[in-house]
Amino acid sequence: MLKFATVSTAVLCASLAWPQTKLSTHWEELTADDFRKAIQQSEGTCILPFGILEKHGPHLPLGTDLLDVRHAVLAATTSEFAVVFPEYYFGQIFEARHEPGTIAYSAPLQIQLLQETTDEMARNGCRKIIIINGHGGNEHLLPYFAQTQLEKPHDYVVYVLPVLEPPKGSPRKTTATDWHAGEVETSKMLISRPDLVHLDRATQESGADQARLKLPDNVYTAIWWYASFPFHYSGDGAAATRELGEYDMDAWIAAIQNTIRAVKADKESLRLQNEFFEKAKHPLDTPH
Repeated sequence: MLKFATVSTAVLCASLAWPQTKLSTHWEELTADDFRKAIQQSEGTCILPFGILEKHGPHLPLGTDLLDVRHAVLAATTSEFAVVFPEYYFGQIFEARHEPGTIAYSAPLQIQLLQETTDEMARNGCRKIIIINGHGGNEHLLPYFAQTQLEKPHDYVVYVLPVLEPPKGSPRKTTATDWHAGEVETSKMLISRPDLVHLDRATQESGADQARLKLPDNVYTAIWWYASFPFHYSGDGAAATRELGEYDMDAWIAAIQNTIRAVKADKESLRLQNEFFEKAKHPLDTPH
């Protein structure tokens, strides 16, 4: 038995010693030297997949948004090379603080941490940073963060790809209310991490709109989501199908690939950003 174990260990060590011929797109998997090569190969293009930790109905994992967005980004970068930052879930999720497992950081910390993260990414050679959003609760945070990049000069550009609407031509949905952990989101999890989907639990809670507020549609108040969906569940996850998940996930992957190509080809954003900051030093001299 000892001899067999020794041989097996030797074989294992030999297999681990094989040279790697392809650079990983995972930031955390690269050696320091390979990271330098990856930045060069990516033309300084790096991706920050942005998720969250929150309840997703009674049947999906807390990290659904993070798992889905990383699945889509890593699939996209197999053909459109970019360096992908590790798991990032430090976004806006105050509306789910009443549910177990939710991690909701303070608003100032969200912005500060995101700024320092992109600054550090840039210090390491990322001149084009694409934030891919996987969580609806970040849809106001991320454009605002991108806008704040004009507060002071940066030697890099931040791009934001928002959560995408279901593509036209996708398999027909069977549910009308479907905003969170419902038919579409559950279908995508059947593709990214089917082992974490508990379809048998999807009907244990109601995902129906409780409609507890009577306000005009154009009037916003923060408690609207809780008023409508107190269980932090919108829709019916039991209606999910792999067919719908594959279609939507493939469309998301294609959109990310198109974004990477466009960002790599973009020669104007940083030039215009620098021009803007020069003019901002002397606004009275700006020609009219």
